[in-house]
Amino acid sequence: MKRIRKAVLPVAGLGTRFLPATKAVPKEMLCVVDRPVVQHVVDEARAAGIEHFIFVTGRNKAVIEDHFDIAYELNRTLESRNKTKELELLAKDQPQAGQTSFTRQQEPLGLGHAVWCARELVGDEPFAVILPDMLSRGSMEQMIAAHDKHGGNIIAVEEVPEDQTHQYGIVSVGQEFGQTFEITGMVEKPPKGTAPSNYIISGRYILQPEIFDLLSTQERGAGNEIQLTDSMIRLMKQQQFFGMKYQGKTYDTGSKIGFLMANVAYALEREELSAEFRRELEALLRQK
Repeated sequence: MKRIRKAVLPVAGLGTRFLPATKAVPKEMLCVVDRPVVQHVVDEARAAGIEHFIFVTGRNKAVIEDHFDIAYELNRTLESRNKTKELELLAKDQPQAGQTSFTRQQEPLGLGHAVWCARELVGDEPFAVILPDMLSRGSMEQMIAAHDKHGGNIIAVEEVPEDQTHQYGIVSVGQEFGQTFEITGMVEKPPKGTAPSNYIISGRYILQPEIFDLLSTQERGAGNEIQLTDSMIRLMKQQQFFGMKYQGKTYDTGSKIGFLMANVAYALEREELSAEFRRELEALLRQK
């Protein structure tokens, strides 16, 4: 069984839910506390053993590439001012040469198309897909452990209340294996009351390379886009899919509430910030 070394991060989206903030700044570069969202996601994946990050970008996303590059002028300025702590922080986050690749999604044709754009960089090996606006710390580590156990294709899932299932992609549950289960079907945003379960697809995938051939012939689906879910349903006829019940909390930073909650949660976990931030937050809530 091949090890999961590569991750595809689709970062070409326009971030319309955050306009006007995302008019000039990519949504992936909005900060949760003091780190861009995309940096948090890369940190999670690196901790799980991912070695190569493939960013599928669009126009006006060059700042993401700059973020993961060396900033010579900044480094020289920090060195001249003896800012050792800041230099060490930048060095710690700096990927090694050759560990990041960037390819362009030239048309906004959906998630499936974005993944297909990475086919030449992924090659013939299983890979991860990570939606960069979903913060799910520890999720990739749990998924790789599930892949080591089962092989096949892995989808991270989370439970939601029954009255919310119509908002998400939903999986059908087959044989269960503790934290994982066999997926027997998928449906995108089923009408209320028709969902086969309350397990939603939550933005982390491990897929086999055969998905690329299916994406290359995939007809457009919902939103007139090439949907990854549609090709996964076709791949299910050939290969096994397993759901991995994520043990943790996901923050959808593409939504305003999710972004704000991520900032609160991550700030409260920072030793140098938590006490003062908690006091200020509690005082503000008392005023309301």
